[in-house]
Amino acid sequence: MEVRRFGKTDVDVPVIGLGTWLTFDVGPSGQRNANSVADAAFAAGTRFVDSSPMYGRAEHVLGSALGERRDEAFVATKIWTRSPEEGREQLRQQLDHFAGRVDLEQVHNLVAWKRQLAWLEDEREAGTIRFLGATHYSASAFDELEQVMRTGRIEAIQIPYNPVERDVERRILPLAEELDLGVIAMRPLGGEGALLPGPDPAKLAPLGVETWAEALLEWALSDPRVHVVIPATSDPDHARANARAGRLPWFGPDEREVIGRLAASTR
Repeated sequence: MEVRRFGKTDVDVPVIGLGTWLTFDVGPSGQRNANSVADAAFAAGTRFVDSSPMYGRAEHVLGSALGERRDEAFVATKIWTRSPEEGREQLRQQLDHFAGRVDLEQVHNLVAWKRQLAWLEDEREAGTIRFLGATHYSASAFDELEQVMRTGRIEAIQIPYNPVERDVERRILPLAEELDLGVIAMRPLGGEGALLPGPDPAKLAPLGVETWAEALLEWALSDPRVHVVIPATSDPDHARANARAGRLPWFGPDEREVIGRLAASTR
């Protein structure tokens, strides 16, 4: 799997990550399957994992699934509260889940970002957090996201990017490139997999991919401003299949246009 330098950080990350929204919010009976998903993803080369307190039990389940592989993983998670006091408690729990450190702590959906960054910067200085980031899922918030990016206080952003959600191409991706920020693409398969199952597989053969999910992931990664995509899955086979999209060659403009037309036809 290809790796890319994660913006201005000193870290190279494999381009296919593992998201945990919905899929890792499970009780004890679901832990074994989550472990299998993580096993498959890591065996295929994945190292970047993403979670949030917003995702219910996902952080706890992910921490257990990583187990002794924690040192191999790049753990991205989030602070999701308006209260700095509650934010500190969220971090405390995350440090329990992830062996005392978080690689990338993101302000989830920009909630109270000015108040949260104030103390998160101290945690970064102390070494419990390596890098800081900010996320948002809605184009309506991109003006504010741009404001955060320009502060120079974060190293990464997480934004939606797929063939039918392309608002980030106007200003956010160019600015991220200018500022050398790491870019994580959420919803690469559409919100809750909305772009699946996709077109007839016969239409994909000329593109050199085996599945529609692979086509969508490779579509996002063919934009060099994107460093990692984070598809979520509860199926170990899908985790292995997703990893195939992390291999060269990337799509050119013509192939991306074809995929865009196919994606629009699935809506």
